Amino acid sequence: MQQRPVIGIPTQTLQSIDRIPEDLPASWVMNQRYFHACTEVGAVPWMVPLLDDDPETLRAIYDRLDGIFLPGGVDMDPRSYGCAAHELCGRTDPPRDAVELAFARWAIEDGKPVFGVCRGMQVLNVAAGGSLVQDCGTLYQGAIKHDYFPGAGWARDYLAHPIRIAEGSRLHQAFGVTEAPVNSMHHQGICDLGEGLVATAWATDGLVEALESAREDHFLVGVQWHPEMLLDTDEGTRRLFEAFIEAANQYHNAAMLA
Repeated sequence: MQQRPVIGIPTQTLQSIDRIPEDLPASWVMNQRYFHACTEVGAVPWMVPLLDDDPETLRAIYDRLDGIFLPGGVDMDPRSYGCAAHELCGRTDPPRDAVELAFARWAIEDGKPVFGVCRGMQVLNVAAGGSLVQDCGTLYQGAIKHDYFPGAGWARDYLAHPIRIAEGSRLHQAFGVTEAPVNSMHHQGICDLGEGLVATAWATDGLVEALESAREDHFLVGVQWHPEMLLDTDEGTRRLFEAFIEAANQYHNAAMLA
């Protein structure tokens, strides 16, 4: 029986995403769909607490994982990439930033498989020294609409716009095409691309929609959309998730032999 790789999925601070009763204790939460998606393709998902003040425990958690999945969520604190906050920057979660950036940087250094979606792609870019556009609608010239948020009446699996995919990329290997429709639930995006990363998909306005490691031996993929919502209906999406899990299996097996 093939090993089921353990995939770490960081949480987020409940108080950072909504107004809640003051007497509710500080809590860490995460959308269940990410865990179901990883389970559906054979992984064992593992919730990662935001112990940003305990790097020793965080490293111990990281070392036990075969791969990292960085999910969507609130905006990154612009201070994490050396910028002041624009008035259109939304809610932030600095402890989550700290934990995810640490895991991403360790994964980049170790070659551990990592897959980031929406905010997760942005985390990967910042971890590699890149920066973000804090609001695409006003700060990115010629932007199309990217913010098809569920709270505004859009379904989470609504295919909002097409992307162009680079030939020969991991994304191309999974999807088998150079153009595909994606859902879109973000208002921030990639500005300066991080070191050691390559852009592998773009929206019609030129905004980066996917990035990968420049290293062929490292599965590091970030996408700006939410593929976890398309896993059951799109074969290319399923193959992308399966490629991530296979890379995590290979990483686990190599570590066992080391």
